[in-house]
Order: sequence, then C-alpha cells, then structure tokens
Amino acid sequence: MNIKKIIIVAIVVVSLASCRKELLDAAPETVVSDATAFDQPYRITNQVLSLYSLLKNGQIYGGRVLVYGDIRGEDFLMEDPNGVTGADIWSLNPTSSNNIVNNLWTQSYLVINNVNVFIDGMNAKGLSVIGTTLGNNYLGEARLIRALTYYTLLQYYARPYADGNGNKLGVPLRLTGIKGPGQSDIERSTVAEVYTQIIADLDFAETALPLSYSTATLNTTRAHRNTAIALKTRVYLSMQNYAKVIEEANKIVPASAPFVATSGVAHALQPDITNVFKTPYTTNESIFSMPFSTTAGDIPGTQNNLQGYYISNATTGAGSIYSLNPAGIIGDASWKATDKRRSFVFTAPNGKRYLTKFPNGSPADYVPVIRWAEVLLNLSEALARTSAGVDARAVAILNAIRQRSDATTTFAPATKEELIAAILRERRIEFLGEGLRNNDLMRLLQTIPAKGSAPSKSPNEEGYIWPGPSTEKSLNKLWVD
Repeated sequence: MNIKKIIIVAIVVVSLASCRKELLDAAPETVVSDATAFDQPYRITNQVLSLYSLLKNGQIYGGRVLVYGDIRGEDFLMEDPNGVTGADIWSLNPTSSNNIVNNLWTQSYLVINNVNVFIDGMNAKGLSVIGTTLGNNYLGEARLIRALTYYTLLQYYARPYADGNGNKLGVPLRLTGIKGPGQSDIERSTVAEVYTQIIADLDFAETALPLSYSTATLNTTRAHRNTAIALKTRVYLSMQNYAKVIEEANKIVPASAPFVATSGVAHALQPDITNVFKTPYTTNESIFSMPFSTTAGDIPGTQNNLQGYYISNATTGAGSIYSLNPAGIIGDASWKATDKRRSFVFTAPNGKRYLTKFPNGSPADYVPVIRWAEVLLNLSEALARTSAGVDARAVAILNAIRQRSDATTTFAPATKEELIAAILRERRIEFLGEGLRNNDLMRLLQTIPAKGSAPSKSPNEEGYIWPGPSTEKSLNKLWVD
C-alpha cells in the first residue's frame, strides 16, 4: 500500500503532549475501537501506515524539525521576525511557553504513544492474527519510528551526550501505551538511558525489517533493514561512539569506491545530486524520506512546508522566511562556484540568497530524513577520529562526496585534524537545509556561532538547549528542570 495515499484508521486513543489528555467523549464512525483494532490484517496494516503519517506531520518530520536544526546554526538569516515561524528558535532564546517548544514535544509524544499502543496491541493479539514474520516487520517499523522520535527530542530538550557521558537529565521515557487520563507523572530518564532505548529499538528493527520492498517508493518511504543501520550510524555519532559508527556502517558500506551498499537496498550516491531533490524523490541515495502528494490533506500544512521557509518565490525570493547568511557556509571560499551544490543557492534581485533544495509547495517536496551521503560521511568522520594518522578510507569517502558535485577538487589533508575539519565542512555544504547542523553542534559541544542580530551561545549558557515545555511541566508533577 502506498503511504502517500492512506487514510488513517486510528485506535481510539488521545495522546497529546506526554500523552495525558482526556479521551474524547465519542468516537467518530471512521475510528476503529481498540477492542477490534487488531482483529483484521488490513486494520493492522493501516495502523502501521498511520504511524508514518503522524511522523510526517508538519510539526515534526513534515518540515519543521529540519528547519529548527538549521536555523539554530549560523547559515541562515531571519527575514520575517515571526514567533510562529521560529524567531525565538533562530535567536536562541525560546521560553518554556513558546509554541514551538510545546508543539514539537506534543507531536513527538503523540507519535511515541501511538507506537506504544500499537506495540502493546500487537503483542497482545496482532501477532496471532498476521503471524510472527509480518508482525515483526511491522513491529520493526514501529520501533524505528519510536527511536527516531526519541532521538529527535534529545537533540533539542536535553544536554548532549558528550556532557557527562549521558548522565544529565533527558526526556520521559514512555514505553507502554496510554489510553486514558491519570498517567501524567513520570520522571525524566537520563540521556544515556534514552539512548540505550533508542539503540535497542534500532537493533530490533534491524533484525525484524525486510531487506527491501518491491518498489523504489516503498524503499524510500518505509523502513527496511538498511534504514535501521543508517540511523544507528547517526545515533552513535551523536554519542561520540566512533567505533560503533564504524561497526554499523561496515555492515553496508564497502571498503572502497564506488561505495554502493553491499546488501539490502543498493544505496549509492547519485551522479547528479540535484536528482535527489526532484520528482520522483526515490533514488537509491534516499534511505528514508517523508512523502507528499496531491491527495487532499496530504501536505505539511500552513507555515510548516520547507518551501515556504527557504524559497517561497523562486524568481524574487519574496515571502521566504530565511535567507542564506553570506558569512555562513555559502561564504566559504573552498566551496567552489562550479560545485553542483551551488545550484541550490539562488541570488534574488535584491542580492539576498536563498536555498532552493525544496522549491515545491503543492505537492510538497519529499522531506529527507536520512540519505546515503550521510552514512558515508558519518563513517568517514568516525574513521578519521579513531585513526592515529590520516585515514585513507576516510579521505576516499570524503572525495567521493565532493567529487560527485565538484570534480575539480581532490582532498589530500596532511594531518588528522585537517581531515576532520574538511569532513565537518563538507557536512555543512552537503546537508545545508536538511536539519543536521544543530545535531553536529550539539554532539561536539561546540558554541553556536553568532549570526545577524543573534549572539553566539556557548554550551553553558541558557538557551543552548530548549527548556522543558510548559504543558509538560503543568501536568507532570515529577518533572525536574
């Protein structure tokens, strides 16, 4: 079933914020009771697909998470000082009552609770209805979605793992479904405890998910084995566990070029990077993306769409909420004008420059969650950091990324430090607008650089991470800042 065209068949559960809102008084006729939600195979399948629909909500991976990940960094300037579209996030001064701080939390725990309810129902009844093999496939998809969501929460609401080796407070770790009120109170788990659960979910997903699906669309929009492995390289990189990044990446990345995945979906770099961001959005470089279509209601929603944030008008740039910072990565002289990735930078008549990776509003462009280029650069960095000198494989991967867009450049770093610096710079170029800048700053405990009127923010300053949401604090009596 194509995830772009599903109609959600939901369990009768209301799970907002940390999942403690009252149940609705009456269920609409289109809603399936939780007593019968696992009675039929098609109902179970629809529930799995509904988890993806919740994940691609505009408040999370329908667009906004990528925006927050980039505007917290130094590569974008704010054109419209609007709180709804991230002014406080860009300025690094959100409060506990900020709508964005509360909305991302709410949608994330909505996803998590629906995953938990699904897992509970599958274990209680669903596996006996559809069988262990398909049931575990579905459970693998659910647990991967839960892992990604918890990982996302940690990047904004918790101290980086590197600060105390994960011993700081993280987020509430909810692992069972909530279908009624009265379960608001739960202590925050440590960052390490949440990461442990994330890895456990991804390990399960790796063993339970299929190697591939029957179409390129499904291989891009539904989780398969390589999706779990790819996400583990991201997670371990955030934990600075470079040995595990290498171990996971080596499961699918060959020792030498052309760096085509050795098993599962044959992931590879596209010769032309612009093909990744245009119809049909399903090249074998895209490991996991959020799809959108012309189906009614299947758009990220007002003020959520990536196109509106970065390039509302491809002729004038008018209406765009963020322009590119001339002092940011686009001002780096080592990023040559002939590099194909420069084609994503549009100079408007007023001289301002905008990102055009996501030019379409309806239907919206697919939102990239993770792609093969990231797995390769995750591996390259891990190899570089664990080697005594300049690691040849790390250099080869770095050159593969650069030369598919700029054949005139060959990296030949003289020292380990030069190699690491080149990899980090390449990440900023390659993933501009894809939401990874915040993750990279956080995992390395780096100061967030100043940009425009926004001052820099050191790891010890208030605003380096987001405060706990006021909605959570008002209902969870065990919350501690």
